[in-house]
Amino acid sequence: MEDTFSNLATYGYIGLFLYSLGGGFMALVGAAVLSFMGKMDLSFVIFIAFVANALGAVLLFYMGRYQKSMMMEGLRKHRRKLALSHIMIKKYGSWIILIQKFVYGLKTLIPIAIGLTKYEFKKFALLNVASSAAWALSIGIGSYYSGDALVKLAEVISQKPWIAPLSLVVIGGSLWFYATHVTKKKVKK
Repeated sequence: MEDTFSNLATYGYIGLFLYSLGGGFMALVGAAVLSFMGKMDLSFVIFIAFVANALGAVLLFYMGRYQKSMMMEGLRKHRRKLALSHIMIKKYGSWIILIQKFVYGLKTLIPIAIGLTKYEFKKFALLNVASSAAWALSIGIGSYYSGDALVKLAEVISQKPWIAPLSLVVIGGSLWFYATHVTKKKVKK
């Protein structure tokens, strides 16, 4: 077990950076709990997650803006979700850049959708940096202070291993149901 923690402390920062490029919620929670346990440094964990998350969103914006044909080819199956992202941008305006950091499934689509529009890059970059900082600080600090409860939860799950897959199926199924329901084509009568 000590070898695992040693490896996580050594390679955990690299993994956190790579995972946070595309989202990073679970990696940030895990790294913050390891910080609670004294295996990683919380301020460095938050900084790495912030930088990677901000950089990842800027890269997605850039790809949406300058690689439209490639992005549209890859998003062909997700046209309805992309349309929902455009509606959310119109409805919430610049607030969507903050909101999307906390909503699974929107983290990648919103920067691409904004990149496909004529939204100003400087404004996006500034709001993205602020929202990435808010995301990294709130999730990192919240997870750090919830570390004791999360460690106890991990112990319960290790004693009853059927809980983890069941939870994943319920959460994943709920997210899938919600995403398909929201983006479902409405039939007019």
